[in-house]
Amino acid sequence: MGLKQNLHKLKEKYKGTKMAPAFNALHTFLYTPNETTHSGSHVRSADDLKRTMNTVIMALIPCLIFGIFNAGYQHYAAIDHTLRLDPLGNFFTWDNFILGAWTVLPLVIVSYVVGLGVEFIFAIIKGHEVEEGYLVTGMLVPLIVPIDIPLWMLTVAVIFGVVIGKEVFGGTGMNILNPALTIRAFLFFAYPTWMSGDKVWVHGAKAMAGQPDAISGETILGSLAQNHEPIYSVWDMFWGFIPGSVGETSTFLILLGGLFLIFTKIGSWRIMLSAVLGALAMGLIFNGVVDAGWIKEGSSFYGLMSETYWHHLIIGGLAFGIVYMATDPVTASQTNKGKWIYGFLIGFISVLIRVFNPAYPEGVMLAILLMNVFAPTIDHYVVQGNIKKRMKRLKAKTA
Repeated sequence: MGLKQNLHKLKEKYKGTKMAPAFNALHTFLYTPNETTHSGSHVRSADDLKRTMNTVIMALIPCLIFGIFNAGYQHYAAIDHTLRLDPLGNFFTWDNFILGAWTVLPLVIVSYVVGLGVEFIFAIIKGHEVEEGYLVTGMLVPLIVPIDIPLWMLTVAVIFGVVIGKEVFGGTGMNILNPALTIRAFLFFAYPTWMSGDKVWVHGAKAMAGQPDAISGETILGSLAQNHEPIYSVWDMFWGFIPGSVGETSTFLILLGGLFLIFTKIGSWRIMLSAVLGALAMGLIFNGVVDAGWIKEGSSFYGLMSETYWHHLIIGGLAFGIVYMATDPVTASQTNKGKWIYGFLIGFISVLIRVFNPAYPEGVMLAILLMNVFAPTIDHYVVQGNIKKRMKRLKAKTA
């Protein structure tokens, strides 16, 4: 109670000054606003932006915790391969958790401190309120990057993503690109050696790359792109006992998170389902091409093209992207029919990029960013199509 009263006094003291948005944001983040509507008709709802963002964060927490354990597990399993014989028995250990927390939590801290810092600076300069939009972005960013990415690189990328990906468009709700994916895209194009290859997905792998017994951190997608047989079972892929970005490996937890977002009506089930159908469709097409003998074994496209079509859903970041980023209500299509088209194309193009770009066998980031750009166009033609149908019905009635 004392903290709330002190914050309220600070709000009143700095009311009307440039620092007012900063104190208002801190007060709103911790407590409900003091202001209430006194007159006029209005809608009362238990939902607001802060609760929406907090709901998404709750859906992400299991992926974060699993990612912490997996960071430690992949490191020790790369040193001692016998640990992979019993993943469940060797996964949830204190050694894995401590090592994972030591490497993952700094990513989370830097993401939030830098991102929120930029948002506060812009709020003070422009004199507008600080929105809660970065609460989710700040959690997404450390979950979609390699475990050992240098913190200074992450800092530069977060500044770029918040400024260029959101603030230049007017802030939360005005951006046309998903901020978290904008940050990852910046990292990929600015520092490609830290975002791809077989030395970035397991803690310590890149540091030991020059030694004879160096750790290899190659992902399943990277292995298939080089026509190598992956050493992981389907169940390893589904549960998440595989190398990859911090929070993208466990399809099981991502599925639970998706169901939670659908149940709370935060995430669009139309986008999720249509994206899955799009990925399966593209996978089936590629499997058909291989079965027809049009692509011979040994071709640079053969590994990923011949992979069983539904396996694409449990390897790489496809499932994570579909559930947590394709469904971003700001950058996704708004119409129901548009959501089906938007989601289907994301899944379809993701697998397409995976197969035809062996140098970067992960297409979900590029697919979602591409469809973010086309989402307004899709909605426009859906609305225009509805208008034409109604005009035709009106003309038929008046004829």
